[in-house]
Amino acid sequence: MPQHLRTTLATAAATALAAGLLTAVTGTAAAADHAAPAANGRQGDFNGDGYRDLAVAAPAATVDGKNGAGAVTVLYGSAHGVDASRRTTLTQNSPGVPGAAEAGDLFGASLATGDFNSDGFADLAVSAPYEDISTDADAGTIQILWGAAGGLSGNGGVALADPAPTQHDRFGAALAAGDFDRDGKADLAAGTSAPTLHVFKGGISRSGAPGARTALVLPVVGGPTSGVLQLTAGEVTDQGYADLVVSAYDKNAPHYSTNYYLPGTPAGLSGAGLKRLPGGFITAIGDVNGDGFGDLVTGMLFDDRVPGSTKGGKVNVIHGSANGPRLDRIDAITQESGAVPGSSEKGDKFGYEVTLGDINGDGMQDLAIGVAHETLDGVSRAGAVTVLRGSPSGIDTSQHIQYFHQNSPGVPGAGEKDDYFGGEVVLSDLNGDKKADLTVGATYEDGGNGGLITLRSDGSSLTATGSRYISPSDVGISTAGAPEFGSVIAG
Repeated sequence: MPQHLRTTLATAAATALAAGLLTAVTGTAAAADHAAPAANGRQGDFNGDGYRDLAVAAPAATVDGKNGAGAVTVLYGSAHGVDASRRTTLTQNSPGVPGAAEAGDLFGASLATGDFNSDGFADLAVSAPYEDISTDADAGTIQILWGAAGGLSGNGGVALADPAPTQHDRFGAALAAGDFDRDGKADLAAGTSAPTLHVFKGGISRSGAPGARTALVLPVVGGPTSGVLQLTAGEVTDQGYADLVVSAYDKNAPHYSTNYYLPGTPAGLSGAGLKRLPGGFITAIGDVNGDGFGDLVTGMLFDDRVPGSTKGGKVNVIHGSANGPRLDRIDAITQESGAVPGSSEKGDKFGYEVTLGDINGDGMQDLAIGVAHETLDGVSRAGAVTVLRGSPSGIDTSQHIQYFHQNSPGVPGAGEKDDYFGGEVVLSDLNGDKKADLTVGATYEDGGNGGLITLRSDGSSLTATGSRYISPSDVGISTAGAPEFGSVIAG
């Protein structure tokens, strides 16, 4: 997620709290989780070589002198994982990419992957939510960049038509892809500043025409820093449909952060099955206990002055079932739980980011939690990542726990003030061994340049041996103006 937007929302939340208006808060998030059913089995593989790739955004990147225009880099997976040598970096000034790089567009502020044209290659949906369209300021745009044997490129890229351009701003402020109707084609859900969720049904042609288009009006608040703030796709039931979690402010309790669950059905996402969930900033979906149902893991990063949260932040695990999320089975995890490292201190933001993936191949999803404001050796907001294992009883907070930061042996770099190590976390298999590797974004590394750190699975746990560091300069992105490379990742 673009950190300036997180900061904007947090500032707005603090202002509302001071005025006695806010009951709880949430915001936009970085990348969708990777548990949504993938049409044609090509999730995150842009070049069709059998390895998952990573799309990494620098949404505040300066392009040809345009500050905040934004850039996206694809790092291609291989038997050795990812590195800067196998990459494609695209901006709106790249050949074939629709539009032009302009100041403040934030190209790459939201990303989603799916095989939208059913050709066997994963494609990338990219939003520039603050792009001006003619005289419509901050109208926003969503572009589809097509995968191919040579990798992702701008050639033939297409902008999706906004179905309601006069009714909102920030088209594409949130994106998520999944097969919501189980027809074997990837669908794309998109949020805006309005309470309406737009869904582009699978079969999106290279001209940008979707197979169909639907809209769902949700009971959420619209406005300049509101609307649909975060979307997470994943299978909660065991029926093969991708479901969706929508994060927003609740219309029935304004300024109260909430999440809504929308089930997938033969007709697509259904408002009839809408279920309200506890609030939080970002959600990941995956089966953490091996029972065949997707569980929802949501970070509530705010301190205990916000109802539903606790000092230092917490993570809620909502267990799944054949009927969707179980509100009678919610496990809360903080830095005071079991043997979880650290302690719950004001401002830690435990749960700043969350991601799920199977690190050891036991069939249960493990959890990585970003603690982006963690103080290390007296250095504030250096950041850390806590890794907890899935187990038959849920997320295990008592054993096999790992804890990484930039002062950990073998982890590249050093813990410095305001690095925000853990500002983005993604668990995915980058080397084809069917074990999830960890990618960490240090959002404000080196004064806002950002950076990417990869830690591979050795088959049983994550290891810093052979870890890699990738900077914006390594992939051809200018460090002028604090690009925030690694603040948004999808794959």
